[in-house]
Amino acid sequence: MSLRRLTLHPGPGHPLRDLLMAEGVEFPCGGDGACGDCTVRVVEGSVPVTPAMRDFLTEEELAEGWRLGCCTSLEEPNAAPVRVEVRQWQTVILADHLPLAFEARAGIGAAVDLGTTTVVVQCVNLATGEITGSQSALNRQTRHGADVMSRVQHALHHPGVLTTLVREQIGSMLAEAAGGCSIEEVLIVGNTVMHHLFCAEAMEPLASAPFRSPSLDSRSFSGEELGWRNFAQSRVTFLPCIGGFVGSDLLAGLIASGIAEASGNEAMMDLGTNGELAVSTRERIFCASTAAGPAFEGGRISCGMRAGQGAIHRVDREARGAVCRVIGGGPAQGICGSGLVDAIACALDGEELGSNGRLRPPRTGVSLSNGLVLTQRDVRELQLAKGAIAGGLQLLREVAGVTALDRIHLAGAFGNYVREASAHRIGLLPAVSGVHGAGVHAAGNAALRGARLLLLQPSKRDRLVQAVRTRLTHVELASLPGFQDAFVDALGFPEIPSSADGTK
Repeated sequence: MSLRRLTLHPGPGHPLRDLLMAEGVEFPCGGDGACGDCTVRVVEGSVPVTPAMRDFLTEEELAEGWRLGCCTSLEEPNAAPVRVEVRQWQTVILADHLPLAFEARAGIGAAVDLGTTTVVVQCVNLATGEITGSQSALNRQTRHGADVMSRVQHALHHPGVLTTLVREQIGSMLAEAAGGCSIEEVLIVGNTVMHHLFCAEAMEPLASAPFRSPSLDSRSFSGEELGWRNFAQSRVTFLPCIGGFVGSDLLAGLIASGIAEASGNEAMMDLGTNGELAVSTRERIFCASTAAGPAFEGGRISCGMRAGQGAIHRVDREARGAVCRVIGGGPAQGICGSGLVDAIACALDGEELGSNGRLRPPRTGVSLSNGLVLTQRDVRELQLAKGAIAGGLQLLREVAGVTALDRIHLAGAFGNYVREASAHRIGLLPAVSGVHGAGVHAAGNAALRGARLLLLQPSKRDRLVQAVRTRLTHVELASLPGFQDAFVDALGFPEIPSSADGTK
């Protein structure tokens, strides 16, 4: 199996984790040795075995040189370079390049989508609206946890660390994207945890129910205040959050999608680790967040990986069985979120799985390609993720009084690539009426597009933001009486495939 190789030059007694993180290796559990998803094989050099490694790796794997990347360190005073093979591959991160209306003014501006998992920076010529440079990367905070709650806990125990980390990362990405030019203004969007970490707000309100923070408004800084020596005079604004864990990323996405001007009932679903949902009527917009977990991004799946080279991104059921399509061609290294949904949909159609998600004997897994197999535990992980999203959307529709949706906007990388038929088959998406000729729409990186739209139209910015904010009602799903029942009901798979128009 072809794996990516890296040569690392650690200092004595220093963990390899930081060097691996800089190369795009992820640590879903925050580097605590609790998940086993950061395995590397030592090709040259010596890395000692730790007790945590023995919990996840067999004696045979250890003998072959496999180690947990988060636990590796060198004790020798003159540590030699280490060469490793990495099972993970670099992420394909969704940007946005659609042309937008602009108000001509001098200088360069930047829009930033600060996600829990990824960060995207776009520099724009403010006189022409043209994108002049882009940078994308994994959020360096992921070494301290894959989800928002693990970041909150880390911030409580290690104040300031994640703030410094993300400010430094965005500053260096801006320098690369700007190519030596000065930047007049930077607009940043992200969920509430990302907002609080970047802005150095108190994290305690987000650590426990009811998750209500008093610090949801926009925050402004100079580049100098953020330690950005290259952009000391830049004006930097993190746009306002909505409530709970719903931040300015959803706000920007709603503005970019045009939901606020829609004449029918529409929904937006941003299906990341922190799932954000919105249901819009002519008068109001209801929004909520739900903890989908990392399954849609390949996390906590035994052979899961992000959508990069070597990932199975599509599975088709043909007469000869399931056929897997791999990003970049070649042998499959793992499966990403869109491929996972396809694979489970195919297994349901082939009656390998029951509607309760149990594998039907004598099957013990769902075979993919190149020896990769989805286990019963993997199926459960997908059920938990899709149950959180589908159950959350159903509750939000009930609160909004919406029985039928005319259109669904799927935002984010997963939403951009998942196939509608497969999403309907597993019960992730509800039926859509399409009365207004819409149906399901892949919205791409709507958060980034919304941030760029607001950057390019400064005279309309406050009005556009306020027009949406005044219509928004944040709903704390866990506080609703039917929350547990809705979640449990959404765990199962539909008995009979449903088409997008609701027919069977």
